[in-house]
Amino acid sequence: MSDALKIVFMGTPRFAVPSLRALESCNCRVELVVTQPDRPRGRGRRLAPPPIKEAAIEMGCRIIQPESVRTEDFYDKLAEIRPDLSVVVAFGHILPKRILEIPAFGSVNLHASLLPAYRGPAPIQWAIIKGETETGVVSMLMDKGMDTGEILLWEAVAIRPDDTAGSLYDRLSYVAARVLVRTISGFESGDIRPIPQNHAAATYAPFLSKSDGRIDWSKPADELERFIRGMSPWPGAFTFMGDTRLRIFRAEVCRATDSRLPGTVIRGFDNELRVACGKDALCIQEIQADSGKRMGIARFLQGKPIEAGTVLA
Repeated sequence: MSDALKIVFMGTPRFAVPSLRALESCNCRVELVVTQPDRPRGRGRRLAPPPIKEAAIEMGCRIIQPESVRTEDFYDKLAEIRPDLSVVVAFGHILPKRILEIPAFGSVNLHASLLPAYRGPAPIQWAIIKGETETGVVSMLMDKGMDTGEILLWEAVAIRPDDTAGSLYDRLSYVAARVLVRTISGFESGDIRPIPQNHAAATYAPFLSKSDGRIDWSKPADELERFIRGMSPWPGAFTFMGDTRLRIFRAEVCRATDSRLPGTVIRGFDNELRVACGKDALCIQEIQADSGKRMGIARFLQGKPIEAGTVLA
């Protein structure tokens, strides 16, 4: 294919930025960048642009920010461009079938799991929570289902023992960019061969809300250690000490020397917060109280001691 591919790029968060920037090195023209509208952010609730908008401005791309992708106006804008390909990376909208079918070669999505595993909106968090040792990124042709389209290319990535959802998110964003470059090259050369997914092997990664971060101390300590990492930074793992909400950012599994009700603070070394779990215990390493700062446990306990026998819930 001699002519540069005409691309419409759809994305919103920081995860999508490396993929958009990677298109500068491809034989393609980004005709349009579609992202979500500016939203209030921070304590001041001031309107702020999504990360993709900021990157697109730096690249000199034309940008639109529709509230809905189901309007005639949005359809007409895309149809007027007559793109060869739409690239969708963490856009945040479900695209109707007629939008997916506008590009000559279809619409490609980059998904942060090795499909058909962990379909859905939170694959990075759930891969860590479930104890997977490997994940990755796939490019796929989009269809009307949720992450059910034919797979084009993929790259596997090891999940490190200390990975949080945040660290894995950052790493996979650059893997996604590499997979996208290879996918664009495959469309150019005609070497792309879509592979149907094995739908019988599908697993799901459902949406997470703030309430999902509450720690269930009756679970084994090793599960809770992964849960805390998978919930960091969003939506955040938390527990309560009376009326005080405590956010837990990092913990280690340690042996429980005595049997206590799960959630009970048990005696440990000085400047240590050891909590009984359904099996073994967790030694909390980083913590934050309401309206306080995130800090190491030794510093936290200097200002707010927690006695053995205290029950976290």
